[in-house]
Amino acid sequence: MSRTVFAVIMAGGSGTRFWPASRGSRPKQLLPLAGGETSLIAETVERIAPLVPAERVLVVTSALLAEATAAELSMLPRENILAEPLGRNTAPCVGWAAAHVRRRDPNAILMVLPADHHIGDPDTYRKTLETALRAADDCALVTVGILPTRPETGYGYIEQGESLGDGVRAVTRFVEKPDLARAEQFLASGHFVWNSGMFFFRADAVLAEFERQLPAIAARITEYDAAAREGREAEVVGATYASLESVSFDHGIMEHAERIAVVAGSFGWSDLGSWTTAYELAAKDAAENALRADGVLVDSSGCYVSAPAGKLVALVGLHDLVVVDTGDALLIMPRERAQDVRSVVDALKSRRDPRV
Repeated sequence: MSRTVFAVIMAGGSGTRFWPASRGSRPKQLLPLAGGETSLIAETVERIAPLVPAERVLVVTSALLAEATAAELSMLPRENILAEPLGRNTAPCVGWAAAHVRRRDPNAILMVLPADHHIGDPDTYRKTLETALRAADDCALVTVGILPTRPETGYGYIEQGESLGDGVRAVTRFVEKPDLARAEQFLASGHFVWNSGMFFFRADAVLAEFERQLPAIAARITEYDAAAREGREAEVVGATYASLESVSFDHGIMEHAERIAVVAGSFGWSDLGSWTTAYELAAKDAAENALRADGVLVDSSGCYVSAPAGKLVALVGLHDLVVVDTGDALLIMPRERAQDVRSVVDALKSRRDPRV
């Protein structure tokens, strides 16, 4: 493939389901939640390094997180950190980044990746990305779908159509998160994959889709492009970004694009959606406890324990719990209730507690 490849990493999320470790000022992607000591976003950049050098990796994050993100990714040029004044979902983010890439290389191909996923098999992952990039070189908008291993109700699905060769298939349709009965049907059919939120396309192709499907956003992007050439991009973005329609890239562009393709992959993918997932990825002792702290666990099993250095945590006769101590907050819950952390965050926000 002769075209230059750029990566755009979307890093604007808040990761509320990982409270109290994740906060507004230091969300999920800036934390080491995949079992190691490296943050999720740094792992993302390192994982694609054999495909895309650091100078061609752009990160779109919020203005609040721009400095912390730049510090976490010191290998990237500072100008590659694009700061949104406020979140307007993923379509404006992708369009703005695509315009940045087009200014640098009008013939470039982009891979757009989430900042906060875990990949268990990086080699197979990179081979899958290379397949998607080759398909995108042919002017298609391409996504990577994850081969499902269970009837999951927490993910969107993509129905695969006819083969286009080289492991690429046409997309028949995108499907919202199904109920259990439909998820079981999808799994049994063998035609559906999970929507991973990874996208691949030529810069000119995706911006043409913005002009066709989201013309108001496309017009703003044109303004930002012109302002950037005059050295006024930050000023214009700051004054107008709030007026952009808040719409996801999936709904705003992918679902109705003229040429859409999918590459199915299986490479130990996880979207790290909760403390339960962090437990599943962590190393465990003989009693299936995952300890990220100085701990003494007596007659206890299946627990995830995290605490600051210097804090000793002791559990006696407890099973299948999540215990997370951050110094100023302590979370204790059954592992099966991990999704309910959002309710805690909502309660803290309602009383204007700064510990969110």
